[in-house]
Amino acid sequence: MKKTIKTAIQIFSLIALISNLSYAQTINQGFFDDVDTFLKKHVKSNNVDYAKVKSGDDLNKLINTISKADISNLDSDATQAFYINAYNLNVIKQIVDNYPINSAQEISGFFDKTKINVANVSSTLNELEKEKLLKAYKDPRFHFVLVCGAKGCPPITNFAYTPSQLNAQLEEQTRLALNDAQFIRTSSDGVALSQIFNWYTSDFGGNKTSIIEFINKYRETKLNSSSKIKYYEYDWDLNDASTGNAGTLPASTLKSSNQSRYIVSSTIPKGTAEVKIFNNLYSQQTGNGEELFNRSSFNTTLLSAMFGLTNRFNVGFATRYRKVRNNPLPSSPFSVFGSGGEGSTRTGLTAFGPQIRYAPVPKWSNFSVQSSFVFPIGEDLAGSPDQPYIDWNGATWWTQFFNDFSIGSQFSLFTEIDFLWEDIGDVSEGHINRISTPVTAIFSYIPTNKLTLYTLAGFSPYWQSEFDYFAQFGVGTKYQFTPNFELELLYTDFSNKFLATSGGQAETINLGVRMNFR
Repeated sequence: MKKTIKTAIQIFSLIALISNLSYAQTINQGFFDDVDTFLKKHVKSNNVDYAKVKSGDDLNKLINTISKADISNLDSDATQAFYINAYNLNVIKQIVDNYPINSAQEISGFFDKTKINVANVSSTLNELEKEKLLKAYKDPRFHFVLVCGAKGCPPITNFAYTPSQLNAQLEEQTRLALNDAQFIRTSSDGVALSQIFNWYTSDFGGNKTSIIEFINKYRETKLNSSSKIKYYEYDWDLNDASTGNAGTLPASTLKSSNQSRYIVSSTIPKGTAEVKIFNNLYSQQTGNGEELFNRSSFNTTLLSAMFGLTNRFNVGFATRYRKVRNNPLPSSPFSVFGSGGEGSTRTGLTAFGPQIRYAPVPKWSNFSVQSSFVFPIGEDLAGSPDQPYIDWNGATWWTQFFNDFSIGSQFSLFTEIDFLWEDIGDVSEGHINRISTPVTAIFSYIPTNKLTLYTLAGFSPYWQSEFDYFAQFGVGTKYQFTPNFELELLYTDFSNKFLATSGGQAETINLGVRMNFR
């Protein structure tokens, strides 16, 4: 019986071996020629025509060959060339499978989770790069030929890496990158380097001196060894030749104003943090229907901090701080910041709670859902005979559905639909437990990579026994000083049922700050 089982195992093993051999793909010059043909067809001015690749089947054939490749008989140069091409083509494959997108960072696990098959071995892109190339051959020049689908990467070539030309190709691409004024940025303040030298410091010797020595081996204009080094922000915008005039313009001019702007509705990438501070000054004037004689002003500072657990799921918290003043006219909206004088005032931290943001559909990179549930902080927030209203006594649940649509290269439309439930759980006299569904639309004009001008319109019905609403219209601007720091100014004219029927009037003045940290 044991002999029969042993014989059966040997037969099955032989069948498996024959099966693997029959499916194995031999890697020879024909493979490298096919890769070369593919890249010449789809790479234009250092960008990839992803839309064209997606519409055809030539990439899938190459990926199939790479997956089943037999590289056991390849020499060192052929093995390296195979792995370089395999890496670059699998980057393109992942992007095409999720296209259209604005960045590879929108794809969860792009580098470190998604498994690819290369030469019958399952690995991630990071494992392929670090284990099969960097660890095995210890050649830092790989960093200038392995692409990541972003404009911040060394540019993708429109030719394949081949065994016979590998060393010359590695030398040339390294030389081109290190003499590119946008890749190595020199100024009177020092030298700004790509994040590649920061992320992979050990591959370049492990310290500032060795990094500069490596760069100077290829530089026509040498760097001063005493130069101050900093690392500029990595540009993760997709190297897409399918948009605009990417096929005919130089790479430095490819980024449109719309592509460069910060997309409010997107989740933040994995491992990054974002802090937003939005200061809203609401001031209303009321009276007896014939004469305005009172001003109520509320200055609310909303603080939101988020961290990217994944590229599509962010967690954090939200809090609000308020200062309130009720005083007679004439007075300024900014009197809320003063002290003393007529009227009543109140100040305090009024709410705090968790917040999440999720991008539920991978291909809808500009659609997300944000939800916060904040709890009241303090006593008698809704007011009493001795002090004014400052906030709700109950909790607030606020869920926002964001979407952003690019319109050409310089316009966009942002939409937001909310579900807002306020004063949850309050059972005191006069409690409201109010539910509303605000709708907001923002039409933006983006004249430059940093500046945005916009108009805003919003309307919200209150779902309660007696119908009420608010409406606002306004204009605003944003200025993106860096990709990680932005200021916003917004003015709106505000109205609701009470103001409309009593002859009152209201306005908001808003200042926003956004900061991102990697």
